[in-house]
Amino acid sequence: MIPEKKLVELCLKKDSSALDQLYNSYSSKMYGVCLRYAKNRDDAQDLMHDGFIKVYTGLHEYKFEGSLEGWIRRIMVNTAINFYKRKSGHYLIEIDGNEEMFNGFEDNIIEQISTAELLGYINEMPDGYRIVFNLYVIEGYQHNEIAEILGISDGTSKTQLMKARKYLMKKVKKEAYENVYGK
Repeated sequence: MIPEKKLVELCLKKDSSALDQLYNSYSSKMYGVCLRYAKNRDDAQDLMHDGFIKVYTGLHEYKFEGSLEGWIRRIMVNTAINFYKRKSGHYLIEIDGNEEMFNGFEDNIIEQISTAELLGYINEMPDGYRIVFNLYVIEGYQHNEIAEILGISDGTSKTQLMKARKYLMKKVKKEAYENVYGK
């Protein structure tokens, strides 16, 4: 395994084995990042490949400040966000539904589902909810940063996160309700 600094230097010289090592070292983690933003595995794969093209072409901009993995992750997140910005043009999404049916149902139900189920529910979220949820909850961005990245207001970011959480809880409660009482 080549040390990080040497790996970057070799990649900048277009050394094919170094480029392969860079991809192989980070592709599985970055696929996971892309999968959280994508609607399906094919889109996640496309996002990851587009992101790695940006990594390869922009590697000369990496300043060895912070981790290389963090720098690559930021490129993947930005690639996903830009994809959905171009695709949808907006992030405000309204969902109608009858929430009274689930009021009072166990709020700790989230502890009873698997990580795979939870990720499935997150992937089912509308794009705007999912992107803000991932940026805030998973990536650790603040609302003002999310607002700047997405070109929305802080308030819109907060609203989208609130709606994402409600949407997620509603899906989880509905599934639990159906598992207990039948469909």
